[in-house]
Amino acid sequence: MSAPGKRLFVGVRVSVATANAIAACAETLARRARDAGLDLKWVAPANYHVTLKFLGWTREDAVGAVRDAIDAACAGSQPLRFRCARLGGFPSLENTSVLWAGVEDGAALGELAARIDRACAALGFAPERRAFHAHVTVARLRESRPLREVVLPMAEQMFSESRSESVTLFESETKSSGSVYRELHRIAFKPAEIAEKRQTGALQLDDETDDGWPRKHGQ
Repeated sequence: MSAPGKRLFVGVRVSVATANAIAACAETLARRARDAGLDLKWVAPANYHVTLKFLGWTREDAVGAVRDAIDAACAGSQPLRFRCARLGGFPSLENTSVLWAGVEDGAALGELAARIDRACAALGFAPERRAFHAHVTVARLRESRPLREVVLPMAEQMFSESRSESVTLFESETKSSGSVYRELHRIAFKPAEIAEKRQTGALQLDDETDDGWPRKHGQ
């Protein structure tokens, strides 16, 4: 029998104003998608976030070490400020499996994601091979379809600014109604300090990231 575990990822929540702005845009996009005969699975506004690191399946007895590693990686970080703007798709709007809202001023997010990635690699997680692309997943498609005509009139939409002084370790549970994200730990930024790390063995990853990136893309 395999050890009990959880499907985890590290993310930053967007502000309420940003979530409301994206949700309003999504309502219009949903109408346009229905008119075009396209079936999209829309993310609930309460779940909007920027993924910094997808961990995948993680043994329950390793969750504490993961939390400590992320805590150490975040030490000394300044509050994050970023603005969501524009719409796009993975891998493209001509052949879309994930519809996203982009992020401007995301350099600090990228630097923090790299630190978290290195900290998790020390625990046995595979390091990220793709370039970091900060975004908020808005919808997914079961099969890739062209979305350019649906998205084009709203592609340059500007959303609100978000500010965060913490990152969150989430558990993702897949249910028939869609993914449900449960907050396990909120890790607040604090002055740099030495954090004790517990070592764990190699940990298994799933085949798909929680932000919708199948791992075959970009590898």
